[in-house]
Amino acid sequence: MNLRALHIMNEETHLPAVQHMTQHVLNQLQEHRSRCPPSLRPTPLFVGVQGPQGSGKTFLTSRLRAHLANPPHSLAVTVLSIDDLYLPHSGLQSLAESNPHNILFQGRGQPGTHDVPLGTSVFRNLKKINEVHAGTVDIPIFDKSLFNGQGDRISDGETVKGPVDVVVLEGWCVGFFPTSKELVEERLKEPVPTLEPDMFDMKAFVSVDHVLAVNEQLKRYVEWWSALDAFIQIKGPSSAQLSIIYQWRLQQEHNMKTKNGGKGMTDDQVKTFVDRYIPGYVFFGDGVTKGFSGGEGAETERLLPSWIGKGLSVTIGNDRELLHVSNF
Repeated sequence: MNLRALHIMNEETHLPAVQHMTQHVLNQLQEHRSRCPPSLRPTPLFVGVQGPQGSGKTFLTSRLRAHLANPPHSLAVTVLSIDDLYLPHSGLQSLAESNPHNILFQGRGQPGTHDVPLGTSVFRNLKKINEVHAGTVDIPIFDKSLFNGQGDRISDGETVKGPVDVVVLEGWCVGFFPTSKELVEERLKEPVPTLEPDMFDMKAFVSVDHVLAVNEQLKRYVEWWSALDAFIQIKGPSSAQLSIIYQWRLQQEHNMKTKNGGKGMTDDQVKTFVDRYIPGYVFFGDGVTKGFSGGEGAETERLLPSWIGKGLSVTIGNDRELLHVSNF
C-alpha cells in the first residue's frame, strides 16, 4: 500500500471519532462562552486529550484541529503536546543519575520528566492571551531525535498570538492523578488487568518505592490539570486496553521505518519502551475519571477532576476504528 492510500485509509478509519470529538469541543465551547460576562472576551477553552502510545491521539488531535479551524467553524486552535514540555536533555540526565535504580526515570516519559514550571507558565499565559494588550506566547518544542533518540528541547518553538478560541493539551498521561501508598501496594500484588501475564511482570519491573517516587512528582501536575475545562479520553477495547498498546506501538514503529529507510527501534526495543509506561496506566490512569484515588479523610476524597461532566470517552478497536463513545 502506498503512502497516499495509507493516509486515505487513516482518514476514513478515524473520521467518525474525529466527528464526535469535534462536536464535543463545540458543545463545550458554547457552554464555556455562555458563562463569560458579555463585556469580556472569553478565555480559550482548554481541552485535555489523553490516549495511549500508538492509539493515534496525535493524528486525531491534528484532524480535530483542522475540523475546528476550517469553515464553517473557523476557530483559532492551539495544540500543545505534553511531550514538548519534557525537561531539556541535561535535566533528563540529571534525573536519571539521581535515581539510578528507578527504571521509570531512566529516560523521558513518566511524570517527573517534564518541566512543570515551564508548563505552568505557558498555560497561565495562554489563559490570558485574549485579554486586551496581551502579548504572544511561546510554545516549546522537544526534538526526540537529538542525542541519539534521547531528545532535547530546541529554541525554535511556535509563537501564538491571540485571540485563541481553543487550546488542546494532548499526551499519554494527561489527566493522570496521584494516588495513595495503600493503593499502590494493593495493585502491585494483583495481576495487571487486560494484560497477558507472560507479556509483562509488574512485580519484577518496579517496586513500591519506584512507583511512589513517580507519584510524588505527579502531585505537581495537578496544577496543570486544573487549567482544563473539558476532556477527551481515547481508549482501546475494554478486554485489551493495555495489551493492545504493544500492538499499536509496534505498528507505529514499523510504519515509520518503511518511510525513513529502516531507522528506528527493533521489536524488542519497542516492547522495552512500552514496558516503562505500563506502571503509569496501572497506578495513575483511572485519575482521568476518578481524580485522586485512595487516601484517607473527606478532604482527599473531594479531589475530583475539573472536567467531570464535561468529558468524552472514545473507545477504538484493534484497527483504531470507532467502537463506542460515552460521556463522563
